[in-house]
Amino acid sequence: MSEKPKSTGAPTHQNVTFPSAGATAHGYLALPPAGRGPGVIVIQEWWGLTDHIADVADRLAQEGFVALAPDLYGGNVAHESDEALRMMLALPVASGVELLSGAVDYLLGLPEVTSETVGSVGFCMGGGFVIYQAAADPRVTAAVPFYGVIQGDLPDFSHLKAQVQGHYGELDTTIPVQKLEELSEAIQRDSGITADLRLYPAQHAFFNDGRTEVHDPESAAQAWQSTLAFLHEQLG
Repeated sequence: MSEKPKSTGAPTHQNVTFPSAGATAHGYLALPPAGRGPGVIVIQEWWGLTDHIADVADRLAQEGFVALAPDLYGGNVAHESDEALRMMLALPVASGVELLSGAVDYLLGLPEVTSETVGSVGFCMGGGFVIYQAAADPRVTAAVPFYGVIQGDLPDFSHLKAQVQGHYGELDTTIPVQKLEELSEAIQRDSGITADLRLYPAQHAFFNDGRTEVHDPESAAQAWQSTLAFLHEQLG
């Protein structure tokens, strides 16, 4: 396992390895300036563990969280949408959830993590995995999907323990409002939890400031502030 970063008065970060799904997984770990804080998993878009996802982890660390972005693609990064689609489809949902379970094991095992449960924040494909992971792992108690893409059927939410705050674009043609209504109804029916799914006047991937064609600074800022308040409230 990689040596963990030490606090220097500013967020610190480095690549780490951890056991997961019977193999060695990789990830990007960011610590807050204080060196300790609640744990949050950051789940990549379909592009892979990009600089944007690492930056999200750094931003969470700056706000006091210990953030781990596990690499679901084993070091591969897509550069065009066709390639990203192939890579996403090559990752079975069950395999991704299993790897994320190992990431939760690793994060909660760090002495720097002060929370007994974790939050999970994900984008696009990763937003879908936030939902799948929270449905399967009761150690996730704060789930924040950004324009989460659900691959196939909705999971069984009967074991869900997480409060859910989701962020979606009204102009996102890949995730119709009807699908959000179905998701909200399924969560309520199976778990009794009322999901807070928020809509913004924006397109898919509106939070990604590396994609200027869809980035919506105002919507992104609103969603980010809500996410931070939600994670602090749920994780302490």
